[in-house]
Amino acid sequence: MKIYNTAQGIIINHNNQYFSSQEKDWNIFVNRSNLFEAVSNELQQLKADDQLQELITSAILPPISNQEIWASGVTYFRSREARVEESKDAKGGDFYTRVYDAERPELFFKATAYRTVGPGDKVRIRKDSKWNVPEPELTLFICSKGTIEGYTIGNDMSSRDIEGENPLYLPQAKSYNGAAALGPCLLVQENPIDPDTNINMEIIRESAIVFADNISINQMKRKHTELVGYLFRELDFPYGAFLMTGTGIIPTDDFTLHVGDIIKITIKGIGTLENTVAL
Repeated sequence: MKIYNTAQGIIINHNNQYFSSQEKDWNIFVNRSNLFEAVSNELQQLKADDQLQELITSAILPPISNQEIWASGVTYFRSREARVEESKDAKGGDFYTRVYDAERPELFFKATAYRTVGPGDKVRIRKDSKWNVPEPELTLFICSKGTIEGYTIGNDMSSRDIEGENPLYLPQAKSYNGAAALGPCLLVQENPIDPDTNINMEIIRESAIVFADNISINQMKRKHTELVGYLFRELDFPYGAFLMTGTGIIPTDDFTLHVGDIIKITIKGIGTLENTVAL
């Protein structure tokens, strides 16, 4: 089932039928262990309303409220190679190889809700950066008890020249206004997501596709539960948390985003997250 956060409330799409949840607080609704079972039980008391479908396009919000977004780095081999290349002049490339091979993953804070945009909104590139890329990522929703309860699409916008100049500049390369996008919904299901699920991305400039690629999440080196275990070791998340799981899709080194570019990230079962680039 798909859960949508809209300006008029929480909409549940189950078997192509649409239901309005009786719970109006997104934080309370999502932050439950066994979320699939809880929503399934609620559906038995609700009446389908096809008119709710319009709200998913006209009033959709990012699927976040008081949650934080964290992110994982260097979880795909392609990401490791890109980070090594961009940091070699700063002699920092070895750090990324060591992280890829290490027991402990790279985890970093990405965004709060007010710095996050949803479907159809504008993501930003930094004014002081000349090399910017989107990073399409399967994103986990973890409840406050540390269990994975849902999945969404994340765009981890990144300034590669700033991170490549010095790995210590990672927070500036990754965290700024409009640097994170989530949506279009939260996929909630009884079993973990299929490991053969593909992530697809297209970048459109002046009506032409200037970049397209895809990767299966089975190419990740680390397990989702492993990343969550490290994130929750010494951190509490009273409303739950989102965790971007890293990217294996990285444009070539001569590519950078332009203002007006359209980024489309699609994951089967979740949908498409589309955003336009702005300064």
